[in-house]
Amino acid sequence: MGRLRVLSIVTAVVLSTFLTALDNTVVNLALPQMRTELGLTDTDVKWVATAYPLALASFLLFAGRLTDGKGRRWSLLTGVAVFTVSSACCALSTTGLVLACLRGVQGGGAAFILPASLAMMSHDLPSRVRTAGFGATTAAMASALAFGPVISGVVTQHLGWQWLFVMNVPLGVASFIVGAFALPSGPSRPQQGAHDVAEGLHRQIALACLSIASFVYCLIQAPSTGLGEPSVIVSGFAALSGAIVLMCKKRSTRSSPAVGQLLRARPFAGGLITQLLWGLGVTGVYFYTSQFLQSALHLSPTEAGLTFTPVVSALFLTAPFVSVMAKRWGDGQVAATGLMSVAAGLLLIALGSLQGKLLDLMPGLAAVGAGSALALPLTTRALESSPVHLSGFAAGLFSATRELSGVLGIVLVGAVVTVGDYASVSRGATQGQAFLTGYQLGLCVAAALVAIGAPVAVWALRPIKCPP
Repeated sequence: MGRLRVLSIVTAVVLSTFLTALDNTVVNLALPQMRTELGLTDTDVKWVATAYPLALASFLLFAGRLTDGKGRRWSLLTGVAVFTVSSACCALSTTGLVLACLRGVQGGGAAFILPASLAMMSHDLPSRVRTAGFGATTAAMASALAFGPVISGVVTQHLGWQWLFVMNVPLGVASFIVGAFALPSGPSRPQQGAHDVAEGLHRQIALACLSIASFVYCLIQAPSTGLGEPSVIVSGFAALSGAIVLMCKKRSTRSSPAVGQLLRARPFAGGLITQLLWGLGVTGVYFYTSQFLQSALHLSPTEAGLTFTPVVSALFLTAPFVSVMAKRWGDGQVAATGLMSVAAGLLLIALGSLQGKLLDLMPGLAAVGAGSALALPLTTRALESSPVHLSGFAAGLFSATRELSGVLGIVLVGAVVTVGDYASVSRGATQGQAFLTGYQLGLCVAAALVAIGAPVAVWALRPIKCPP
């Protein structure tokens, strides 16, 4: 495969991945302006903010399965087209209901993009550039996460919230054109037993999607409406019932061979666990660090967004060296070092927050970025270990785990922050001091979760000894 073809594939994947990650963060700062101009109620605001991640997490497994059947090229181009058109329609929305529904359609398009992107990186790129490709994709996601608040603040203030969606259109069109010419065509080549794997799997995927959607809805709604809200009770019951049915079905029959086949691969199972632990720790911390920067350090939204640039800078600077380090010391050791670096960075942020100065947070943020880059072999090896005919499903499962770990991380770290906050207030602390105490406690818990992933990484990526 020529350099131009490789560069074109990476460009198409990185552009589309950047778009999907950007829409996870870019809308939040624009919600007050949307509320004023569209006359949104509190419920409308909530659905506009959550419809995208809810649809994205819910449809990932289904989209991953279609990726295996229709082909990675078809899935990526379809997802980009749906995402781009719905973005343009979002800019024309005049009511909260229409905007929330279109945000859900955006999430559905993103659900097709993510598994196709990961599957292409793991199966359509030469092995020599695979880690670099994953590094570019991770950097794109990190850039979207870091610069989303900055872009949102600037665009909303000077152009209006509609332009947050309009700017997706040229990027989406560019990604579609590059992808149409560069991406390999045709569906995944079925292997022996692929038909048996597909048999009976679609119902389970549909049930899993329903369970995930219900579970995510509970996590989002329960903190604001309470556990006694009828919609929370119904969705919680649906999520629990779906999980029980899936577990019982797996016990009573030989169904779900795809999931079992993937989890029997040690790199994939270990990668899934570490992805969950990383998301639980880092995503929740990112969410509450944004609040800390604005409430405790009194930064503007734009300034708070710029504070996260050390994460992206360190990730960009470290990623090119990951392949060389992995060849010398081994994938498991490098990934474990990365996770420990992330954990140490979270503790450094907690220590820096005691000083109350922005510069004291920089070393910790840089350590989180560098450590995340060093953990890249986990993603590479996990997806490489999946069979070609299950590459889309594997990427969808991996992406769904990342999305759900982010939601769970915000809830879990938020619970720790709240407990620490209440405990400090009961001891007579001011509101600012109480939040700082809870925030630091949340950082310590997040660091412990990420550190647990280090031995898992060593186990998952240890080399297989060939018999003499």
